[in-house]
Amino acid sequence: MKISIVAMVLSLAACSGTAEPEPPVSNDPPAPVHEEVTAPKNEQVPDTTRPQNESFDLMTGDGNQTHTAALHQGEGFSLYVFEKFDFDGAEGRLSLSNHPEYYVDIEPLPAQYDLKQLEAAGTKELERFGEVSDFSGELVEHPLGFAELYLQASSGEGISDYIVWRSDTGDVFLFRLHNPKGEEASEFAGLVLVSLSTVQSDS
Repeated sequence: MKISIVAMVLSLAACSGTAEPEPPVSNDPPAPVHEEVTAPKNEQVPDTTRPQNESFDLMTGDGNQTHTAALHQGEGFSLYVFEKFDFDGAEGRLSLSNHPEYYVDIEPLPAQYDLKQLEAAGTKELERFGEVSDFSGELVEHPLGFAELYLQASSGEGISDYIVWRSDTGDVFLFRLHNPKGEEASEFAGLVLVSLSTVQSDS
């Protein structure tokens, strides 16, 4: 198999409830309603077309382990976020809750993006972290499966990635991933890449 990490939807709790009794019939005209509800500023409305929770079977050295992730809303896109992670929808940043230096910034790209320009910008951006390698194309045993552009710089301080990825729905995103060297590096990389594979545009 090309991808060893398999996402599985286990179950969704169906909404249920008893029907409310019908109001009594009245010949009086209804009173005018002037109530106006305003959504709080900066509050992201969840994408109701996707399940609010999903469970994923992750292949690890100890075998399959099931992790549940909750749907979070960003600026024009949504994704599933695991426990121990925080997501700032306004900034598009997904990070480890207790170690925010481990993070990835998510940016939707316009339909008419220029891959050559992105490659040049990504190379320049990563050069300050170390020697840049290009892994663009098919990604064997990787949650993203395929990347139109996958640049990576590694050094004794950690790994930085610059990734242009197209979702199953045809939307394109730019991921800037920062994974410092440390005890949390492996856990961060394993879960954050699965989350990135669930990024989907609202449109």
